[in-house]
Amino acid sequence: MANLSILVVDDDPVTRALLTKRLANEDYTVETVENGLLAVDRLGQQFYDVVLTDLMMPGGVDGIGVLEAAKRINIKTEVILITAHASINNAIEAMKKGAVDYLQKPINFDELFLRLDKIRNLKMLIKNASDLREAMDVTEKTSAETIQDLEIMVADMNQRLTAVKTALAKTDIDAESRIRLVMQALETASPS
Repeated sequence: MANLSILVVDDDPVTRALLTKRLANEDYTVETVENGLLAVDRLGQQFYDVVLTDLMMPGGVDGIGVLEAAKRINIKTEVILITAHASINNAIEAMKKGAVDYLQKPINFDELFLRLDKIRNLKMLIKNASDLREAMDVTEKTSAETIQDLEIMVADMNQRLTAVKTALAKTDIDAESRIRLVMQALETASPS
């Protein structure tokens, strides 16, 4: 799986620039917006694996609003909330609404990269499970078709055997005629 695509949402230009630089250095695909309204608009246009969003932002859509929009638009988008004003209540609310994690400012990049690695690994596991399910579905379909074909072949062979038995049981005709009937039964599927 390619590295994650990340949307950074923060009204602070320094935080956006720092996150962009550090994430890009780790080969993540990064885009940024400066408020929640722009984030919601961008999420409607493009899929992101992860949204890193500040919790407190001006403009009518805060980090919780971005989280809700991200999950409504595509449930597969993971959201990590970042805030300078950490509180247990905010963390609980964010997790209840689907946030995968919650980080405090100043951002500990080792922590962030560990969380992103976990997200990437989980997404790879989900993709592998999906690929396996798809392969199993194809195998099941192929197996069902093969079994059906074999059942048809067995039915045909049984029909031919019945015709052969019937031909051999005819004692009112000579042996040469019975052999002819047996040969016909073996060449065709329907008994004579």
